[in-house]
Amino acid sequence: MTGVDFGGEFLIWLAVAGLVAGWIDAVVGGGGLVQLPAILLAFPGASPAQVLATNKLGSIAGTTTSAITYYRRVRPDLRTALPMAAVAFLGAMGGALIGLHIPKAAFNPIILVLLVVVGAYTLLRPDLGSVTALRFSGARHTGVAMVTGFVIGIYDGALGPGTGSFMVFALVGLLGYAFLDASAKAKITNFATNLGALVIFAPGGHVMWAAGAVLAGANLVGGYIGARTAVARGSGFVRLVFVLVVGAFIVRIGGDLIGWW
Repeated sequence: MTGVDFGGEFLIWLAVAGLVAGWIDAVVGGGGLVQLPAILLAFPGASPAQVLATNKLGSIAGTTTSAITYYRRVRPDLRTALPMAAVAFLGAMGGALIGLHIPKAAFNPIILVLLVVVGAYTLLRPDLGSVTALRFSGARHTGVAMVTGFVIGIYDGALGPGTGSFMVFALVGLLGYAFLDASAKAKITNFATNLGALVIFAPGGHVMWAAGAVLAGANLVGGYIGARTAVARGSGFVRLVFVLVVGAFIVRIGGDLIGWW
C-alpha cells in the first residue's frame, strides 16, 4: 500500500463511495468529486500523488464499463471521439506530472471556481443540450474537439475531480452536442485520460492497490448501471442530474472552504 495502512473499517465506505461515483460519472461525469474526498477521509496520511493515483485506478474501471455500454447503445461518432481521446491521453500524462507537485490545499478552490462557472452557464441556457446542433463541421470540428480533449486531459491528470462534467459541458456548450451524445463521447475520452494518468502514477509506486481494487469493483457496477440509466432516460434526464450534481458539489466544497462542516 505504499506506506499507507488500509483499515478494514473503511472497506464499506470506499465501496459505497465508488458505487455512487461510478453512477454519477456514467450519467454526467464528476464522480471523482465523491470518490476523491472519500479517499482523503479514509487515508488522511496519504500523499496527494497517492490520492490522485488511487482515484484513477478506481475511476478507470467505471469509465471502461460505461464507455462500452454507451458505445453499444448510443453509437457515438468515433471520428470525433477517438482523436479527442488520443490527445486527452497525452494531456493527462502531462497533467499527472504536474499533479505530483500540487498541494492538497489547492484542490478545492480550483474545483469550486470551475463548477460555479459551469453550473451558472448551464442554468442560464435552459435549452442547452436538448438536441444535437453542431457548431463546427469537418476538420474544424475535429480540431476543436482535440484541443478541448487535450486541455481537459491536463486537468484530469493534475487534479481530476469533475473532469467528466467539464467534458460533457464542453461537448454540449462548445461543440453543440445533446447531453446524451456528449456523455457517450466524454466516457471514451475520460477512459483515455484515466489511462494516461495511470501510466505516470503506477510506475512511480503511487497507487494504493488494495483501496484502488475496492473502488474499481464498485465503480464498474456503478458505471454500468449509470450508463444504462442515462441511455434509457435520455438527454433531459442527464441535464437534470448534471445540474443537481454540480449544485450539490458547489455547496459541499464551498461549505468546506468557509468552515460550515
